Amino acid sequence: MAVSVEVTQEVPELVASAAALFAEDAGTHDPLMDLGWPEREGAAYYQDLVEDHDALCLLARTDGGAAAGYLIGRLLPVGPLRPGVVRAVLESMRVAAEHRREGVGEALVAAFVEWARARGANELSVQAYARNEGALAFYRAQGFRPFEVKLVREA
Repeated sequence: MAVSVEVTQEVPELVASAAALFAEDAGTHDPLMDLGWPEREGAAYYQDLVEDHDALCLLARTDGGAAAGYLIGRLLPVGPLRPGVVRAVLESMRVAAEHRREGVGEALVAAFVEWARARGANELSVQAYARNEGALAFYRAQGFRPFEVKLVREA
């Protein structure tokens, strides 16, 4: 299957993709996540992102034009604690279930890496739920490695 990855300003498609990610990923791994957020707040949030020079909004499409996945990336300001680090964060990404293992995720990440490097990033990061073994394996295959571990417990 041929896939194209393009910068997008199509907010409704970003909201729909985010809603699917929330339902599938957070809905499985985080019982406290507000799964209705994309429908309530997503339009304004993604509208701001598509207008932000330091944000990247990508949609992957099949050769037939169907949405196959999306990726949101951000360039973060340099912080005082790690002044030599220009970091780009892969904020969220989802590939539609019917298009997994077809190279869509790899194409999205490659476009993110190219975008980040062009903006001077020297460190890329992504977060995934510890129990989402598929996502963790995918990101490791893309060259990401563990750096920090966040531990949580009920109060």
